[in-house]
Amino acid sequence: MELIAPRIFCVGTHHKTGTIWMRSVFRALAQAIGVADHIVFPASGLKFVPPSDRVFLFQWTSRFPQAVLDRPDARVLHVIRDPRDVLLSGMRYHLTSDHAEEAFLHEARDDLGGQSYQQHLAQLPDDTARLMFEMQGKHAETLADMLAWDYARPNGIEARYEDLMADTDCRGFREHLRNLGLTEPEVERGMALFWQMSLFGGQAKGTRAKARMASHVSHGGVAQWRDLLPRAVAEAYAETHGAALVQLGYEDHPTNWLNEVRHAA
Repeated sequence: MELIAPRIFCVGTHHKTGTIWMRSVFRALAQAIGVADHIVFPASGLKFVPPSDRVFLFQWTSRFPQAVLDRPDARVLHVIRDPRDVLLSGMRYHLTSDHAEEAFLHEARDDLGGQSYQQHLAQLPDDTARLMFEMQGKHAETLADMLAWDYARPNGIEARYEDLMADTDCRGFREHLRNLGLTEPEVERGMALFWQMSLFGGQAKGTRAKARMASHVSHGGVAQWRDLLPRAVAEAYAETHGAALVQLGYEDHPTNWLNEVRHAA
């Protein structure tokens, strides 16, 4: 792919990998610099790509249409997170969420005896059972999406949630914005918005958006799994998804990380 000057700025995340955070930052940035923004679904193709103007495109499972990803004037910021923390965060969120956009949580399912995903999750006896169910449910879908991504894309900009959470001086995010192809004044504005909408920045000081963020984020820390992942779940995860942790670069061995799990249950 011979890249040309970027004008299509794609932001792709996965479930519980900082989606609301990135959505808040880039929507505010789009508004501040006068650029259109759209959520794109795979079936929509090039519907939201204007013939000449710049545009931000968001996809919360990173399933952008291939025709968008392959455009030489597109740049794609792609965010992943340690899958073990995605598992923990996802289970907690799915247990109580009433957000309409999470329709799958509330639909009756024949394979669950007529219960919804959330109802079934809530009636399980403890967090170990809930995490085991989540691992085979929504989490498996999210992990599959992360594994299916092409990490060698010439127009791709790879970011990890863990690095973003440690980026308190916003220097790393600045480079991401530059790589997207924004101008320096736009980069400076984006850095300010990133800090303002970060749990270590403006969100820690009670900004107006904090309530919205709190409804999606119960624990934004990194490496939660060391303290919160039950031993039985960790062992099952290592057996089932240990290779995925290696493939994604979070571990160098499928099972050695079990020595770091401190949960006694």
